[in-house]
Amino acid sequence: MKAWSITEIGEPKDVLKLQVVPNPEPSSGEVLVKIEAAALNFFDILQCQGKYQEKHETPFIPGAEIAGIVEAADGKTFSKGQRVLATPLLPNGGLAEWVAVKEMHVFPIPDELSFSEAAAFFITYQTAYFALHRTARIKAGEVLLVHAGSGGVGSAAIQLGKAAGAYVIATAGSDEKLEICKQLGADVVINYRTENFIEIVKKETDGKGANIVFDPVGGDTFDQSRKCIAFEGRILVIGFAGGRIADAPTNHALIKNYSVVGVHFGLFRKLYPDEVKKAHDELMELFLAGKIRPLIYQEYLFEDVPVALDYLADRKTYGKLVVTP
Repeated sequence: MKAWSITEIGEPKDVLKLQVVPNPEPSSGEVLVKIEAAALNFFDILQCQGKYQEKHETPFIPGAEIAGIVEAADGKTFSKGQRVLATPLLPNGGLAEWVAVKEMHVFPIPDELSFSEAAAFFITYQTAYFALHRTARIKAGEVLLVHAGSGGVGSAAIQLGKAAGAYVIATAGSDEKLEICKQLGADVVINYRTENFIEIVKKETDGKGANIVFDPVGGDTFDQSRKCIAFEGRILVIGFAGGRIADAPTNHALIKNYSVVGVHFGLFRKLYPDEVKKAHDELMELFLAGKIRPLIYQEYLFEDVPVALDYLADRKTYGKLVVTP
């Protein structure tokens, strides 16, 4: 089969090679999936550069999110011909034509969910769902401030926040991205490059501030979010796309009685796989009800993976990037 391999450490366009490798042979407890779509993530770039926290000996096949059709299974949970999404584990990732995946990392999908949407679904929606429902205990009527609202996980948070009955304020860095946030359902949108989101959040909440802040940016964004968090609010630390890891002064948290909560979905998934399956079922119901839908920036041909990763590295995209055969 054809597969993209990281052959050495460097920039994606230099170290990703399209190679012919042996087809995978599933072992006991694994499902063989013919891949119809694969999503790209920023950590794919970090893996090429050798900057990701988990290291792998080269060569290896990247790709953490795929969707496709089951070609072989033990028949207990999945059957041949079934439509699924899956999250392969490195070194045998999903930027290939076939992949063997542990059964616990495979999830059924309805016919109404396209393969491209399914490939773009798992990481963003599971992370946002875990953050908002388990970590923040979101309630109807609360104010949710979502930073980087047009990004993959941010776009999921906007939709899930609205589905939970929250009043959603979203920030983004361009008019195009603000319009996307509106289309996703945000009640108020703020251009963080030209507007002061602290002032606007306070104005929209009569000075009370946001009950929940969904922050995948960190750095200055986290510092400013502390100034518009409500009493007994929750700031969710999703990531550090801004580059700087901010400090959290405990005296300020004490004065306003708010929480700063880390969101580590990867570890939660390992510790509570049954809860992840329950969340998947609930997310599929929300999709079928028309309340959530993955935001896809563009679909690329399988041969154009390095080009797509270059676009992703420039941070000028929105939502998710997907490659198809």
